[in-house]
Amino acid sequence: MGQIQSLEELIGLLSRRRWLILLISVIGIVLSVIFATSRPDTYESAAVIQIEVPTVTEGQGATAPSEAAQLLQAIEQRLTTRENLLEMITRHGLFADAPGLSDDQKVSLLRGSVRFETVASATAQAFGGAPQISALLIFARLGDPEQAARVANDFAQSILDQSSAGRLDTARETSDFYIGEETRVWAEITALEAEIAAFQNANTAALPVQSATLRVERVALEDDLRRLSQDQVALQGQIGAIGTTGTLRATDQRALADLQSQAAVLDAQRSALIARRADIDAMLAQTPEVDRVLSGYDRRLQQLQDQYEVITRRMAEAATTQRLAERQQAERFTLLERAVTPQFATGSGGKKIAAVGAVASVIGAILVAFVLDLMNPVVRSADQMARQLDLRPVVSIPEVRAAARSTQRARTLLQLVDDPKRPIFGLPRYAVFAGGATLCLVFVAAAIG
Repeated sequence: MGQIQSLEELIGLLSRRRWLILLISVIGIVLSVIFATSRPDTYESAAVIQIEVPTVTEGQGATAPSEAAQLLQAIEQRLTTRENLLEMITRHGLFADAPGLSDDQKVSLLRGSVRFETVASATAQAFGGAPQISALLIFARLGDPEQAARVANDFAQSILDQSSAGRLDTARETSDFYIGEETRVWAEITALEAEIAAFQNANTAALPVQSATLRVERVALEDDLRRLSQDQVALQGQIGAIGTTGTLRATDQRALADLQSQAAVLDAQRSALIARRADIDAMLAQTPEVDRVLSGYDRRLQQLQDQYEVITRRMAEAATTQRLAERQQAERFTLLERAVTPQFATGSGGKKIAAVGAVASVIGAILVAFVLDLMNPVVRSADQMARQLDLRPVVSIPEVRAAARSTQRARTLLQLVDDPKRPIFGLPRYAVFAGGATLCLVFVAAAIG
């Protein structure tokens, strides 16, 4: 702080620069009062919209979750767009007394003049659920009381119109969406079932349900092959026994021919059984792949069926919501209180501006005095000399000047102020100055009020 190191030095600074501080403070206070009183008054009007609970709840006695908060947010965003605000300005003739304003400036002023406030519902909110709203307040603050009321009512009516139309449009769009999804999923289910049937027809023998029958048949074929093998061995033995004789009689030749024909039949049967066994082995080898493909088909079909069930349930709920919206039995908005023309102005913040300006003027005057004192560094006390030069003076002689009669009277008055023997004037000078400034501020506030 330069040379101001103690409270006494600060009081000395205020005492030396008192007339400058007083002049700057008075000028600042007067300018603040003039600026505060020159601001125009504003009028505020409000309309109240009540969010009524649905008369018929969806589901079995359970209350449907409220969508008023999301719907109101969407409506507010649409109402405060540039196009809607320009239409409202034209419709109500707003800012007609300020032709120099551009469209963007008018839109910004109107957007700042309108305020939406929601009133939370007393109903307990479910964990993670949407906030419950019981009412919406639309405030409009303008310089004309009639315009403020008209603008608030216009916004309220727009919210009512868009809420009913928006809810019905949303319900219809939701119902149409689920109807389209139901048609699409059902077509996919039909196409998949046809594909499954074609695949099963193409692989009938290799189906998993036929694998048990094929295995039983293969076991029977093995038994038949073993029996044929035994019969062939027996025939070969008989043929060999007849062939060991030297000369074959006619009866032996006929017996040998019969045995050879029987052996040929057994060979043909054996070949047929072996071919059938090979076919069965090939079909059993294809069964795992067919089973895998069919399992994939089953999973896809199950997923589509689950989707179809969900879509069917949602479609029924959407149809119910649409009927409730058409009959206005769902959650709806009602204009509880229209905005009326305000009789008194809400004020323009003149008192706060004047008070802040007065305080800022006093603080600025003190800062100016401090800067001027800092620009002219002078050793004014023994403590300052000790700090600056590290020397303690032995004697301190005050400055003596030949003062005029008026100056002498003022000093005498100030001496009376500092006289500790007088009960009223025994206060320090800075206390008297502070009291005078406080009275000045109180007078200014009373004049503004």
